[in-house]
Amino acid sequence: MISFTKMHGAGNDFVVLDLRGDIPPPGPELAARLADRHFGVGCDQILTIEPPRSADAVASYRIWNSDGSTSQQCGNGARCVAAWLVRDGVASGERFRVDSPLTTHDVEHLGGDRYAIAMGVPQVVPARIPLAGFEQAQDEYDVRVDEDLRLSFGAVSMGNPHAVVEVPSVADAPVLKVGPALQQSTWFPESVNVGFAEVVARDRIRLRVYERGVGETLACGSGACAAAVVLMKRGRIDRAATVSLPGGDLHIQWPADDAEVVMSGPTAFVFEGEWNA
Repeated sequence: MISFTKMHGAGNDFVVLDLRGDIPPPGPELAARLADRHFGVGCDQILTIEPPRSADAVASYRIWNSDGSTSQQCGNGARCVAAWLVRDGVASGERFRVDSPLTTHDVEHLGGDRYAIAMGVPQVVPARIPLAGFEQAQDEYDVRVDEDLRLSFGAVSMGNPHAVVEVPSVADAPVLKVGPALQQSTWFPESVNVGFAEVVARDRIRLRVYERGVGETLACGSGACAAAVVLMKRGRIDRAATVSLPGGDLHIQWPADDAEVVMSGPTAFVFEGEWNA
């Protein structure tokens, strides 16, 4: 029997497993079975709570996609981990730190179900994303994805690779066509999360994200950060903006190009359970 907590952040849903103690992590097959919405618990990603790796962190976590692959970054997941640690009593006070697969994040409890996560300084140099075929960072990359598709996008790493396509309307965006095509292209050797962003006002955008290893989700925290960064660098939106995703709103602040991006938003506990593996 595997004990778990079902959570979500703005509709991006997770199965949280407590692996502190002598408990092995889920292998790719088990992760895929847990995430299956028909035969398992069902989720976009699995989060595992583990002992801290750094001296000033209260705990660490890892991320498993619904196809059984691993991920380095998940903004909504980071907030859910923070809420889980507060409820468990591991974290207390307004501020604490947690280790992700990539780095150590500063967390601020804003009250109630809301948390802010420092997501790191975005990387725009192509080799760091990674994005093939370019040496210098550009505001927009114009590429031929395949014989039938030419595309312009911004690109950034938030610890995981993102392509951001600005569209006049997210409702009409070709998410299911362009998302998989760009992920399978040779431009992104480690695949990519593909965001489709519509500027509504200087302080608000709408966004849909087709995530690698998952597909389209109701929300993507790192994707919200990436879209805001690309549009802020272009001067399309202010340095503090709300990103409206199908599952809810996230607030993104990026005061300067060399500063960390800070993402804030809600968390929710859905239910507890035991799954018969």
